[in-house]
Amino acid sequence: MKDHEGALVKALIAHLGGDGALKALLGDPVRVWDEAPSGVGFPHLVLGRCESRPLNADGGGVEQRLTLTCASRFRGLEEARAVAAAVRARLADAPLEADGVRAVSVAVTFTDLFRSADLKRAWAVMRLRAVTEEI
Repeated sequence: MKDHEGALVKALIAHLGGDGALKALLGDPVRVWDEAPSGVGFPHLVLGRCESRPLNADGGGVEQRLTLTCASRFRGLEEARAVAAAVRARLADAPLEADGVRAVSVAVTFTDLFRSADLKRAWAVMRLRAVTEEI
């Protein structure tokens, strides 16, 4: 069985990095990582927790739920909200594929926008559901 989780992360980073709206919001190249480097600029997007479970389906299907977190230093939620909207639009049934694995279904299923207690950061936490299969 192939590494569905690793392939999905690789495909997500490449796909999000190719979006004009996200380039305008997150810089060019787009600041999106599996783990943010130290001293990174803002805003940025980090792929985090991933839960997966195999499906009884042809093609070795795997259902995955992945957390994407946008960190912003903008006062208020406007910037984080714009990043969340751009991510949602870019990923709606996106044709993701990497390392012999493709997504047959992709959608942002949940978004939580909030400010930190000290009001110095705004956050957009998104949950993504994807079903992947081997090709």
